[in-house]
Amino acid sequence: MSPSESERVEDATTAPAEPGPLRSAIEAILLVVDEPVAEVTLAQVLERPTVEVAAVLRDLAAEYTAAGRGFDLREVGGGWRFYTRADYAPVVERFVRDGQQARLTQAALETLAVVAYRQPVSRARVAAVRGVNSDGVMRTLVARGLVEEAGTDPESQAVLYRTTSYFLERLGLRDLGELPELAPFLPDDVETLEEQK
Repeated sequence: MSPSESERVEDATTAPAEPGPLRSAIEAILLVVDEPVAEVTLAQVLERPTVEVAAVLRDLAAEYTAAGRGFDLREVGGGWRFYTRADYAPVVERFVRDGQQARLTQAALETLAVVAYRQPVSRARVAAVRGVNSDGVMRTLVARGLVEEAGTDPESQAVLYRTTSYFLERLGLRDLGELPELAPFLPDDVETLEEQK
């Protein structure tokens, strides 16, 4: 191989990547991180010099700010991460808060139904009815204001839970008497199953 050929091969392997693909790769990674990622980490993953990655990060941050995007690219805690722009904090907060109140997981709905129909009820009883541990789900329901403590069981000293007035408000009910009857939805042998437990 002649010296000029070896120089061309070497140049091809060490030449910097085009800025477009590097910028896009950095954006793609930053979209999936849940904590700030260091420049050196990005450089290692992308197999690019740290100085080059740092320059692209600063360019992207300036570009987003100049364009007035709804998000910022910030360097915090020794790394880079996307953040929503402070100007839009009220909108984001409303979206997050309303989203939490509107959507419950299947486990949360099951647990809420057990509490609603069996209240006051302990976590252990909820777990027995559902067949799985419901501690985490119960904490979520309490945090969302749908369930609250209702004293303790005199025999076991377990904390008892009941639904809240907010629960009734969200379901559009005046009181628990308006909950639909469960009997039509239960199997005919439910009493036998209860006795076997």
